Amino acid sequence: MYPLNLNLQGHPVLVVGGGRVAERKVQGLLEAGADEVRVVSPELTPALQELAQAGRVRWQARPFCAEDTADAVLVFAATDDPEAQQAVVQAARNAGALINVADAPEACDFQVPAVLRQGEILLSIATSGASPALAAALKRQLAREIGPEYAVLTRILAALRPLVVALPLSGAEKKMLFQKLLESDIVPWLRDGRKGRAAAHVAAVFAPFFPVGPVLDQLPDAPWIDAP
Repeated sequence: MYPLNLNLQGHPVLVVGGGRVAERKVQGLLEAGADEVRVVSPELTPALQELAQAGRVRWQARPFCAEDTADAVLVFAATDDPEAQQAVVQAARNAGALINVADAPEACDFQVPAVLRQGEILLSIATSGASPALAAALKRQLAREIGPEYAVLTRILAALRPLVVALPLSGAEKKMLFQKLLESDIVPWLRDGRKGRAAAHVAAVFAPFFPVGPVLDQLPDAPWIDAP
């Protein structure tokens, strides 16, 4: 399996099925920013019905037909009918779409990993279909170690990056600035609510090059003061 992150905005995605498995697939797609999700199924779960009524997915209330795959980039076969699953697989392959088949990793062109999100951080864990339960357990373990403080740190780094890139320094020197920032205790400080201490450290690293206060004050994490 080749790991990659897909930008699904503007790319049609087809989900065949309207049960709990299809619901999980659709929710994952919407969380990832997919905006052209089509669901084909005679019936839907209440949650999928709500999404369809809100216009977040397009529902075609009928059985699947091969023409449904014509414009899809990704296809998810998520029915409880083996014959229907096979029909979706064949139609997707004929259309040149990539196919994911629920509970049949050997039939998949791609698999959906367990996903942990913290702000702009996206961590995915897969076992090549060997054990979804293990992937879920690893996700829970990572969630205990990588909390919201990493989302704050990512926002800090993203705000600083264009300013550092513009500095008249070598690539190695710019890299050292970020390493100096990250080699500190900034993660524990943010985790413990010591935002003032974290901000002071950021200022100490970058103050010789540009004022840090205005940069940090534009972030949603301001004000940069320690929690009581």
